[in-house]
Amino acid sequence: MKPQRAIFPAFTAGVLFLIIFTKLISSPNIVWAAGQKEKPEQPPASMTSDSLTLSGLFPAEIQQWRNEIQTAAHMYSLDPNLIAAVMLQESNGNPRAYSSSGAVGLMQVMPRDGIAANFNCGNHPCFQNRPSMTELFDPHFNIDYGSRMLTGLINKSNDTREALKAYGPMDMGYHYADIVLNLLQKNKKPNLIKNPN
Repeated sequence: MKPQRAIFPAFTAGVLFLIIFTKLISSPNIVWAAGQKEKPEQPPASMTSDSLTLSGLFPAEIQQWRNEIQTAAHMYSLDPNLIAAVMLQESNGNPRAYSSSGAVGLMQVMPRDGIAANFNCGNHPCFQNRPSMTELFDPHFNIDYGSRMLTGLINKSNDTREALKAYGPMDMGYHYADIVLNLLQKNKKPNLIKNPN
């Protein structure tokens, strides 16, 4: 094959790659970093006022954050009970929670500093675009940031279980997602006991 004939297909393939790559990176459906502020979406029509209210079945450790949870739920079109279930699993409502892997605060978000700074993804720290530990120890900031991350993951996968799998520890997979979903169901609706008579 002559060099001229090989150059044209290679050039065409390169141009196609650049066009596709440019479209991918400019796609609004790709979640780059949860830290980027986006305009809050309007809650879906299916979300009723009941779905924007935190269930009273969550323990007091979670209830103390009711206003912050409901604010984040409204801002990011999330069920507040889902935020509360993640918080219950992650920190049991303790704003000073700090995991052995370096996750911080109520929603156990990995910061850019501390132990988490040692995690590398290729040639750079995995969490370099994340907030600092100091920021994440602030309960209001942590709930907002964790909720924004969760919304981004749900929007990316269109599936709550998949989003929870991605939110949780890497080594837990769907087990983490199922724990949170069970906490959600347990605390969202009262256990109805049928009267035997």
